[in-house]
Amino acid sequence: MAAPDRRPRARPPLSIDVVRTAERWYVLRGPEAFPVKAQLPSTAALLAGGQAAVRAAASATAGGVPAGGLSLRSPVTTPCRVVAQAVNYRSHARESGFGDEPPAVFFRKSSGSVSGPTDDVVRPAHVRLLDYEIELGLVIRRGPDPGAAVSDADLPAHVAGLVMCNDVSARDVQLRQGQFYESKSYPTFTPTGPRLVLLEAGDFARLPELRLRLWVNGELRQDGTAADVVTGPAAALSVLSGFQRLDPGDLLLTGTPGGTALQAPPAVVAKMGELLLPTPVKWRAFFARQERSPDYLKAGDVITASIASEDGALDLGTQRTVVRDAGS
Repeated sequence: MAAPDRRPRARPPLSIDVVRTAERWYVLRGPEAFPVKAQLPSTAALLAGGQAAVRAAASATAGGVPAGGLSLRSPVTTPCRVVAQAVNYRSHARESGFGDEPPAVFFRKSSGSVSGPTDDVVRPAHVRLLDYEIELGLVIRRGPDPGAAVSDADLPAHVAGLVMCNDVSARDVQLRQGQFYESKSYPTFTPTGPRLVLLEAGDFARLPELRLRLWVNGELRQDGTAADVVTGPAAALSVLSGFQRLDPGDLLLTGTPGGTALQAPPAVVAKMGELLLPTPVKWRAFFARQERSPDYLKAGDVITASIASEDGALDLGTQRTVVRDAGS
């Protein structure tokens, strides 16, 4: 009888979960957080010169503190570039009236909108239609060269890790002005974190398994997986390489599943409005209908979000924010 094979089995790729407080970075391991012993003032500095210190914290056997006692900030520091993909999940595209295969469209957000994973979302006084969009964020390790074609095999060279974001949106501003920048750039409109999950090369194949979920006051509003994306990370970086520089620590938001408060009107109603109503009347009717929707965010609403693989091997943590009105 042959002796059993006692050679150690190859371990699966092991991502490292990093969080940030006002004082320093930590590596999460179970209920404990181990300090990263290096002066790293930004996410770019962490990625450029902090890898040895991060790995030392990931293998430390002493010096951990209770993770639940930390007051966490966004693991993406600012200033940085925040670039986002519009209507990049098929479920969201269908709800928005764009069909199943919308083209790749990008927009910018101010990095002044980035806030922490438990900070309040502040609704400006003039905003009535406040919406949510859970998004998987890619933290850039190194931007592609101008005009480069990025393949899936190239992703580890360009993407350092993942974060969870909420692309909060003032829909009445967005739709009236026909642009994204202001409507998505108010302070606190990009809650980010809690974790920056630093990826190993083998982890990238698992990105489609990630499940994105968002609840408002305990009601599940969004639930989808990254397998539903139209333009994946490699293709998105290829397109961006033609016009948008990306540097270490920059953030690329990759779209949101269906389930947002904003919904396209039924096709028949939309067609009748197109034929019968002048543009100002159509807009008034549209906004009146939207304002009757109970799904838009209001003061006191609690937004909870999570992104993780089903087996928990990739887990971006849980984000919990509360909506409040400006000045309150």
